[in-house]
Formats: sequence, structure tokens, C-alpha cells
Amino acid sequence: MSLELRLLATPKAVPELRHHLRHHDYDVRLCATELVTNVIEHVGEGTPVTVRVLDTGDGRTRVEVTDPDPRALPLLLRATATDEHGRGMALLDALAQRWGVEQGADRKTVWCELEGVNSLVGKGC
Repeated sequence: MSLELRLLATPKAVPELRHHLRHHDYDVRLCATELVTNVIEHVGEGTPVTVRVLDTGDGRTRVEVTDPDPRALPLLLRATATDEHGRGMALLDALAQRWGVEQGADRKTVWCELEGVNSLVGKGC
């Protein structure tokens, strides 16, 4: 199952995205919303994004978020217990089999691949 959504990265869009992904596994929803939240925090609220969720065909699910700023790259930080920010990419790194960034001249796509998750909740039950 593949899904592609175009939306503006706003706090209101995060629960709406979770709703659109309600048939996907919790980890897929969490990674997608963390990536959109990163756009809000580091590129700017209201930035147009494209969210894609793709079955790779090899048992993985790929989550991609594309935004128009090729310069604002995600950083994997080690947040302390008292830090209010810096946990998003650490969470993604812990959940994903792998993740990365594809840069273009006028955009970037931050992606992650989750192994062994069901794309659909209840699939195989």
C-alpha cells in the first residue's frame, strides 16, 4: 500500500496526518509525524511538504517527507533528560532500520525505512 499526501507543515497538520495514516502501523505514524514536526521546527511553520509511505517490497516500509529547503538538514542529537528538544531524530534512529537524506537543488527528502512492521494495522492477524 502506498500513500502520498501534500500538506502544510503546521501543528494542526500533525494529528491530521496521523488520521490519514490510521491504517498504518504505530511506528510508521510516529516516524511520519516526527519528520513533519522537524520541518515545522527547523524549516518553518506553514512549509509545504509531501509525505509518502511506501512498501519497499522487501518487508520494509519507507516513510519520506519532502520539503523545499535543501539546506536545513536533520541532525541526530543525544538529548539529556532535561532537554526540551532534540529527541525527534533520536527516536527515528531508534525505530528505523536506516534513515537518510536525499538532497536536490530546490528540496530535500528525509526518509526512513522500518523493517518488520505491518503497513496496515491488523494485517496478518
